[in-house]
Amino acid sequence: MGLLLTFQIAVRALSRNKMRAALTVLGVVIGIAAVTTVVSIGTGAGRLIQGEIESFGTNFLYVGGRSERRRGKSTMLPKLTIGDFRAIGSECPAVLAVSPMVSVSDKPIVYGNQSVQPSSISGVGADFPLIRSWNVQVGDFFTDRQVKTGQSVCVVGQTIAHKLFQTRNPLTKTIRVGSTPVEVIGVMEEKGGSMGMGGDQDSTVLLPWTTVRGRIIGSKFKDVNAIYVAARSPELTDRAAKQINTVLLKRHRIPKGQEPDFEVHSSREAASMMGTITGILTALLSSIAGISLLVGGVGIMNIMLVSVTERTREIGIRMAVGARGRDILVQFLIESVVLSCFGGALGLAMGVGASTLAAKIIAAINPDLQWPIVVSFTGAFVAMVFAAAVGVIFGLYPAWRASRLDPIDALRYE
Repeated sequence: MGLLLTFQIAVRALSRNKMRAALTVLGVVIGIAAVTTVVSIGTGAGRLIQGEIESFGTNFLYVGGRSERRRGKSTMLPKLTIGDFRAIGSECPAVLAVSPMVSVSDKPIVYGNQSVQPSSISGVGADFPLIRSWNVQVGDFFTDRQVKTGQSVCVVGQTIAHKLFQTRNPLTKTIRVGSTPVEVIGVMEEKGGSMGMGGDQDSTVLLPWTTVRGRIIGSKFKDVNAIYVAARSPELTDRAAKQINTVLLKRHRIPKGQEPDFEVHSSREAASMMGTITGILTALLSSIAGISLLVGGVGIMNIMLVSVTERTREIGIRMAVGARGRDILVQFLIESVVLSCFGGALGLAMGVGASTLAAKIIAAINPDLQWPIVVSFTGAFVAMVFAAAVGVIFGLYPAWRASRLDPIDALRYE
């Protein structure tokens, strides 16, 4: 008997009891839908995090002070200094550019009768756009000369420009950072929201760090909150990190074997770590969701055993007219695979819909995050193969049992 005819007989047998067939595949539907949704959301999260990390530049390094817990509280160890920033720039051959970062808190930005509270106000160096891979869209960034002389200039993010100036040209306008007047000389390109940094990256004001030190804070401080570094190439990032460690260990007089009071992190290191974390979480959640597939497979086996019992006489008649045991085995295997593949296709469609809905809900909750909707065709193929495998594995025993029936006993069965 041909495979096509066997397939038609199998489909006809399943269609006799549509409700039972639908209930049988429910476990497979739920399992495939859950796995597809989890993998899609996990892949989307991975791409979002990867995009955020890459937005800092593939050769970006962050140098910050290390914190430790003392008496149940997190305490920041002695900060980095302007001397550290200068030493990194002069003593590390693998470093292309370096900038200190001095943050200012609780300072409103005022223009006319408009006032906004930005997510960040930072004092940085002239190489900041190069280090952060973040260009100026309108106007210019401040120069080395303006940094050295501590001029009262600033560059604002898109959100600040829109809130303060709406459609007006912000260039040459004077705003107040707290009570200090500064001139807007540029507007940065749109950067978007950030999961890791928190909030809107475009809600920022950037000033020369010398201006922050001399005019905003009014202190000749030597400490900086962090140091931003760009390696000469992505391949030299690890070498730059080692050189920075060597320089700072010497400057901070850290004895060999003692924990340093600073940390050096690279964008490549962060990308690798986050990729590993999202991969593990996706695999774990997929494994949990895969339990539904196991339940669905048991349901298929159960209903196929019931079907063999109900159709014992039919099997006897077919064997009596010439059907071989192999034909019976193939027919019941096909019925099992059809059930599981139908459930897999339906579950796949539900999973795509659920992952799309989840992405829209996340975007509605946090509009700053552009959560990508990711549907992997490879994942879809694997899901369908897995569904077919469930049909074969859990349908094999009932099919084998049907093929081993004795024709005479089967014809006598009531």
